[in-house]
Amino acid sequence: MTTVTAARTAADRTTVSEPIRPVPLSRVVGVELRKMFDTRSGFWLMASIVIAGVLTTIATILLAPDDQLTYYTFAKAIGFPMTFILPIIAVLAITGEWSQRTGLTTFTLVPHRNRVILAKVIASVSVGVASMLFALVIGVVGNLVGTAIAGTDIVWDVSFAHGVYIIIGSLLCLLTGTMLGILFRSSPVALVAYFVYALVLPTLAGVLASTQSWFRDLRPWVDLNLAESTLFEGTISGE
Repeated sequence: MTTVTAARTAADRTTVSEPIRPVPLSRVVGVELRKMFDTRSGFWLMASIVIAGVLTTIATILLAPDDQLTYYTFAKAIGFPMTFILPIIAVLAITGEWSQRTGLTTFTLVPHRNRVILAKVIASVSVGVASMLFALVIGVVGNLVGTAIAGTDIVWDVSFAHGVYIIIGSLLCLLTGTMLGILFRSSPVALVAYFVYALVLPTLAGVLASTQSWFRDLRPWVDLNLAESTLFEGTISGE
């Protein structure tokens, strides 16, 4: 009996002395990616990227004048809804633990919240990059099909550097949603804050710049949306 007890004690000590390995970051990122797709709302939110890209391409082919059927026209048309969808994805990915009340489970399995937040950011950025690459490819298809239907010459007026700028600008929009999600930790509040930032503030800044001369020179320094527009338009420079 004493031998059995001693063996159990030794086994317990061996078990306790074994180091506990933390959950790898790659596994956390994989979980966050699955969480972005495996719900009905998440699936259709991701599907909206494809749907928006296809619909805007078709609309551009049908509605744009023949002389404006260029690759930049398609890229700009497809990129416009992306700049609104990607921040929503980032906001919902960040705030899900609090809005869906799954924080207790997640932060119990991975106690270090910075690792969970980092995994969410990596997953969101991965989806954003993949979405923008998809948008650029759809733009290529639209340009080929549109010019073939219209009988015009194919115009490739987006350089490689300009394409990189468009991706960077879209990622900045996505990371803005990430920042607001971390700040408010509430999906409705963060989404409202983003739409105020993306729609209301640029309008107010434009009106103020057109009516107040003192703000006209100040606007490029305080209006982040105006600064981001240089990335999408490919007009960024040292100035």
